[in-house]
Amino acid sequence: MSYLTSPDAALAADGVSKRYRRGGPDVLDGCGFTVPAGVVCALVGPNGAGKSTLLELAAGLQRPTSGSVTVLGGPPHAGHPKVAYLAQHRPLFTRFTVAETLRLGARLNPGNWDVRLAERIAGPAHFHSKERVGNLSGGERTRIGLALALGKRADLLLLDEPMADLDVLARQELMGLLMAHVADTGTTVVMSSHIISELADTCDHLLLLDEGSTRLCGGIDDVTASHAVVTFAGGPERLAGHTVIESRLVGRGTSALIRPSGAPLPADWEVRTPSLDELVLAHLGTPDTSIPLIKEPAA
Repeated sequence: MSYLTSPDAALAADGVSKRYRRGGPDVLDGCGFTVPAGVVCALVGPNGAGKSTLLELAAGLQRPTSGSVTVLGGPPHAGHPKVAYLAQHRPLFTRFTVAETLRLGARLNPGNWDVRLAERIAGPAHFHSKERVGNLSGGERTRIGLALALGKRADLLLLDEPMADLDVLARQELMGLLMAHVADTGTTVVMSSHIISELADTCDHLLLLDEGSTRLCGGIDDVTASHAVVTFAGGPERLAGHTVIESRLVGRGTSALIRPSGAPLPADWEVRTPSLDELVLAHLGTPDTSIPLIKEPAA
């Protein structure tokens, strides 16, 4: 299957592998997926799964060892005018003042810089214009980085742990601004985070990486609907024919997260749709018992 043929793909990878040194392990290993334009995609996976590497490839800061990546229908390259990237370590010029940093953002993005949005995030209401970036806290630098990313008015936003350094109130405020920006512009967002419950409230697409490969990819509603949490009397032998992601004994019965085979489930089973948290944790907790699920967007 090729993941680079969809005309509506904002980001796609096809057989992408990445290793940083000869003979070393693959950080990404045959990774393939399509993220359609206009979605807010949760990029999820454990530490070392390849999330940051994938975002760097999409931003054009790294090249894959093998395979292909496309962004907005073409090859990625650093400084892409329609792509904005906020790295996890927030690379900013520490000797610049806040005002100088925002002026630099405007100068580097002539014609499409949203001065109102940038100042709403990091303007005088939050910082003194002469305050130097190097004197700011981690959360304050994150606010500056988000101002630069959103102020660019890009078609594709790549955000690596964008809310990690923020307190609860700032996270709520900036997530609200991000969602309003998406609603106003139709920007595609690919956002990594370890706070799955927060992603469930804001994202409509899921890309789950594990050990450098794609485990799940698709609309969150579609992916969760393709699974079921079932509870029934009896042992796990009753699960035969279904793909079992996780199962455990509960009293005299069994509870399991499964990918149903398509046949009607027994009438005596209790069945419900899993939450995003349950789905992700189950897939990551039992990597040897499930097969990848890639749900392509409907034509």
